[in-house]
Amino acid sequence: MYLDKEKKQEIFGQYGKSATDTGSAEAQIALFSYRISHLTEHLKKNRKDHATARSLTMLVGRRRKLLKYLYTNDINRYRAIIKALGLRK
Repeated sequence: MYLDKEKKQEIFGQYGKSATDTGSAEAQIALFSYRISHLTEHLKKNRKDHATARSLTMLVGRRRKLLKYLYTNDINRYRAIIKALGLRK
């Protein structure tokens, strides 16, 4: 699989509070962003893969909900994660 244990720990270590912090909104948003970029590349090569397209849409929705949560509860954390990941919002 494209996402092994070491890659997850690297993402959580970089964006979370620690390498084992899997529950914070920033860590989850970073993981979703990595998965979204991977699925986007897959769909560029495999245009008729509708199951992957649906899962990509669902991931984007989950990330958007977490970003909305951060925006309403802690605007500074929201701005930091947007800047760190280079998202458009």
